[in-house]
Amino acid sequence: MGRPGGSVAGAGIGALGLTILALVGYESVGHRAASAEPRRLSITALSTHPDRVSGGDVLIGIRAADEGKSTKSLAVALNGRDVSVVFRRTDTGTYVGLVTGLTLGKNRLEVRGAPWGTADEKLDLVNYPASGPIVSGPHLQPFVCQTAEFKLPDGSVLGPTTAPDCSVSTRVQYVYLAAGGKDFKPLPSTTSLPSDIATTTTLTGVTMPFVVRVETGSMNRGIYQNVILHDPTKDPAPTPFSPPPGWNKRLIAVHGVGCPSGWYRQGGVQGVNPLNVARLAEGYALFTNTLNHPTNSCNPFLAGETTMMGKEHFIETFGVPFFTLSMGTSGGAYTSLQVADAFPGLIDGVVITATFPDALSIALSGLDAHLLMHYFARSDLTEAQKVAIGGHSSVKALADAANQAQRTDPVPGRVDIEGYRPAVWNDAVPQSVRYHPTENPRGARPTVFDVARNIYGTDPRTGFARRPFDNVGVQYGLRALQDGVITFAQFLDLNERIGGVDHDANYAGARSVGDVDAIKRAYQSGVTLGGGGGLAAIPVFDAGAYNEADRYHYQWFHFAVRERMRKQNGDADNHLMWRGTIPPEKSWAVLERWVTNIKSDHSSKSGREKVVINRPAQAVDGCWPEAAGSEPRFIAEPQTFSARPDSECNRRLPSYGSVRQAAGGPLDGNVLKCQLKPIEPRDYGGSLSASDRERLRHVFPDGVCDWSKPGVNQVPVVTWASFGPAPENLVFDITKPTQQLTR
Repeated sequence: MGRPGGSVAGAGIGALGLTILALVGYESVGHRAASAEPRRLSITALSTHPDRVSGGDVLIGIRAADEGKSTKSLAVALNGRDVSVVFRRTDTGTYVGLVTGLTLGKNRLEVRGAPWGTADEKLDLVNYPASGPIVSGPHLQPFVCQTAEFKLPDGSVLGPTTAPDCSVSTRVQYVYLAAGGKDFKPLPSTTSLPSDIATTTTLTGVTMPFVVRVETGSMNRGIYQNVILHDPTKDPAPTPFSPPPGWNKRLIAVHGVGCPSGWYRQGGVQGVNPLNVARLAEGYALFTNTLNHPTNSCNPFLAGETTMMGKEHFIETFGVPFFTLSMGTSGGAYTSLQVADAFPGLIDGVVITATFPDALSIALSGLDAHLLMHYFARSDLTEAQKVAIGGHSSVKALADAANQAQRTDPVPGRVDIEGYRPAVWNDAVPQSVRYHPTENPRGARPTVFDVARNIYGTDPRTGFARRPFDNVGVQYGLRALQDGVITFAQFLDLNERIGGVDHDANYAGARSVGDVDAIKRAYQSGVTLGGGGGLAAIPVFDAGAYNEADRYHYQWFHFAVRERMRKQNGDADNHLMWRGTIPPEKSWAVLERWVTNIKSDHSSKSGREKVVINRPAQAVDGCWPEAAGSEPRFIAEPQTFSARPDSECNRRLPSYGSVRQAAGGPLDGNVLKCQLKPIEPRDYGGSLSASDRERLRHVFPDGVCDWSKPGVNQVPVVTWASFGPAPENLVFDITKPTQQLTR
């Protein structure tokens, strides 16, 4: 990724070289090398996969067989042009260079092998524009640029863009923390420091003025920022070979929050300010992008691509980090999980709060709840019966979940249950481009499906994104029936009349039938979190919080993440859960120690083995229930999903389920379309009359959900997938919708 100014020629490599020149870099996504004899000469891309370079530059490492003692000159060419001068030899005898000037498309880097008595070595590189896309498919249109309203640390704005890809010139500013202060202030001068400046001592023991470099620019049509300790009055300009001395070689990917209104715009603010005083004081660097804020862009696959490009640019500016952690809350929690799972290696550990597995789980469980609330309004069921059918702690909790169906509803002005807000838009998106079923039927549709149309594909009849929601065979209220809370007649009436929704989220008499191709790609892309990709080999720390009463951040979502990981990997031993009111510094310290242990383990064990055996003693399940008049106290015990008082934590913090779980569905909540089985009378608590059986067959003509089986087209995530234009690991290309890709 291209960066502003600064030649690397003549730069020395100190301790950083020892870190990055383990040469644990990236191989081509489309190529997995079979076992082979060690080569006398090898080339490694250190900043990104060689077939997914962006912005025209890439950090390269070269290792020779006699790396510890070689004094032979290195000869390196890019597309026939000599670039040897950019490479510097490290203490171990290996070489690193920031290679610039890549052309768009295919490039070839060649190293002359004669000095080592071996054949020349080559590495093919594929370069994409800094504006993207690489793997997320064609840019979504329409799209509103917001650089003119994005505020910089000094109070100015980033400025207007003249390009359709929302590009702007990169800006670097500095802020500092005053002694005794809590918020950063603009640094008045880069040649002298103010007298009131604070100092900080990092994790690695560096004491320095608390000055932070803030870089802001455009990337993948979003606005990126990276922040790092750097004293411009005495530190040299950062390069991969001379990173700021205050950087502790640890990096944090920052994700935002939300989802509704996250479509068709760049975003005028970051979701979470990367200027995190506590982490910067310790020497961490942080990076983010407006497209990593789901309220700007509720597309986790695009967030993964953007994270990939952002980390690449960071490495090419400052060097390879020792590790990279991801942090997020609510929408940022599921984005952290999904990016780490679908793009393994980008993230080495995740700490999340207000957890969901993915936005789709919120939307689809919301549709189930919405259908129930619609039915309840026409029924004479008691409050207790409604609670049993809904699975939540109360009808209020169910209604709050139901209102999240708004993420699937493109129709403005719809009047429905209290609190329902369909067609949620940010004011930046003009009215003229917004969808309306009669006034603007070709307008942009504000749904979680349409914002990810490159993954789901489009219906040729309507042009709308295909939808994965399916409730065929779902026996709503089954557990309430089995528990004797509702009668068989009430169960039948509910399932006869529950219906579904159409492509505009209008209530329909018939059940909804999900598009099976869209369903498969939801799994393949990680839009539905799988848990068996990158999450299989990194620490996942769910650090709260607790709420079962309202606002839809419910406990079952937390446990669904753990259950998905368990099913995919055989256990969830790399998943840690604390519930309640959690001191954030305590959870951060545990994750930092865990990942440090893993990265310091240079054994030949697998990543899965390392993440389990290096789990620190403090990384035990538990809860932090609030106590009147005192600080929360940690109770160490396994966290289990239960509304019963079967443990101390569950007595204080009970967990309730979802509509599908109350219909007999699994805790993981990721069966988008169930396989069907014949009706079995024993499921209903006894023998059925002939008329009952006939009525059941009328309600469920094709059978009922068999929750013991995987869902229809439920497949593992395709890691490092592409939806175009990159051809490697291509799952689907919306520009060629009839092309059949076998995976």
